[in-house]
Amino acid sequence: MRQLALDTETTGREISEGNRIIEIGCVELVGRRFTHQNFHRYINAERASEAGALAVHGLTEDFLKDKPLFKQIVEAFIEYVRGAELIIHNAEFDTGFINMELKRASQILGRNFGKITDHCKIIDTLPMARQMHPGQRNSLDALCKRYSIDNAHRKLHGALLDAELLASVYLAMTGGQTTLFGDDTSTGAQTQHQQTQRAISPEFNSRIIEANADELTAHEARLAAINKATKDNCIWTKPTE
Repeated sequence: MRQLALDTETTGREISEGNRIIEIGCVELVGRRFTHQNFHRYINAERASEAGALAVHGLTEDFLKDKPLFKQIVEAFIEYVRGAELIIHNAEFDTGFINMELKRASQILGRNFGKITDHCKIIDTLPMARQMHPGQRNSLDALCKRYSIDNAHRKLHGALLDAELLASVYLAMTGGQTTLFGDDTSTGAQTQHQQTQRAISPEFNSRIIEANADELTAHEARLAAINKATKDNCIWTKPTE
C-alpha cells in the first residue's frame, strides 16, 4: 500500500478570489513506513499572498518569483501521486485548490488532467479525528499534542513539514493494538504514548523473534488458566477446523 500524506500552502483561503497554490508537500509511506521519497515544490502563483495567509506560511511573492509555475510541475505531480492513497487533513480545502490548478493547466497546455480523484484515492483525517475524538479540537496541532508528536519546530506552516506531521498523526491514529494482554500496571496514556512512538518512528523495522522453551511453557500455562476460568471455553485451546 503506497500512501502519501499531502499538504498545500496557498495565497489565501478562497478560490473565488483568485487565490492559488504556492507550495505542495507529499510524504510517502509504503507499508506504513517512511520511504523518504518525498515530493516538494514551491510554486510561483504570479500574485501576492493575502496578509492573513502570509502570516501563516511566510512565503513572500519575492521568494516565489523564480519558482516554477504550476503548469511546469503538473506532470511530475500527477506522475508522483498516480495510484496512491492521499492522506489529507481537511481534504475539501486542498483538493479544491488542486482541482482548480489542474483545470487551469489543462486549459493552458491543451491537455485534460482531470481531477485529483481521477489519479488517486483520498483519505480525509479530519472526519476521522472528529469521529474518534468528538467534541474536542482536531486541528493538526491539537492532534500532534494528543498523540505526543513533537511539533515544537513548527514556527510557520509549511507544506512538507505539515505533511510529515500529518503522516505521523495518521500512523498514530490508525496504529491498532500493540499488545495482546497489556500491562495491568500501565495507564492508558502510557499505552497510547508507546503505541504512538512505535507507529511514528521512520526507522522502525519489524523483526520476528521466536519464543524460547520457557516462554512457550509460560504461554501454555496462561492458556490453561484462561481455559479453566472460562470453564473450558478458551477458543485458543480448541483445535482448528
